[in-house]
Amino acid sequence: MTDILIIEDDPEMGQIIRDFMIKEGFSARLCTAAEEALELLEGDSFGIVLLDVMLPKMSGYETCTEIRKKGDIPILMMSAMTDEESKLLGYETGADDYIDKPFSIKVLTAKVRALMKRSSGGDPSGRLSGCGIELDPSSRIAVKDGRELKLNAKEFDLLSYLMEHSGEALGKEELFNAVWGCDCFTEPSTVSVHIRWLREKIERDPNSPRDNKDGLEGRLQVR
Repeated sequence: MTDILIIEDDPEMGQIIRDFMIKEGFSARLCTAAEEALELLEGDSFGIVLLDVMLPKMSGYETCTEIRKKGDIPILMMSAMTDEESKLLGYETGADDYIDKPFSIKVLTAKVRALMKRSSGGDPSGRLSGCGIELDPSSRIAVKDGRELKLNAKEFDLLSYLMEHSGEALGKEELFNAVWGCDCFTEPSTVSVHIRWLREKIERDPNSPRDNKDGLEGRLQVR
């Protein structure tokens, strides 16, 4: 199986993405047209599709619909069309995530890793559990010991990413790229602020996080 199928009609941009993904340890195949990509998907298996919206004949939205007919492979749309209607159309046609062009390659990599990890086993509903917390990405509800946590959007996204990488030592830059990467008006220091807010809502004693299953720092480490 090839890890990544890149569908990008700009050969230079596609090659940059392909080369970087290979550098990050992924195997990747590049197609410049939707028709070629759909033929490949008939005979080969891929872990994720990176799909440009503005393709020469069949649009990215049409391509996404066709890919969805074939299965549940994760699809990450890439587009310079950043308006709300375009993004909603992407999700409606079956995309799992959407990244605005121009984008940071680091942010793209973080999104690829998150989507691939989410699709590689675990609860088929996508629910996450750990540290006494149950998190449902579809309803965006997090429950701690039977009590719903009142989280804002970024707190939820941050907790979700941390739980997906439970047991790993995550850097603040990686967290920033994964959760805030497309928000150019936000400073990386916001990660520390949101970690503190999460502790206040999750830890029994936010000032002394416990190094066990109840402690955010015990299982969800940030370096």
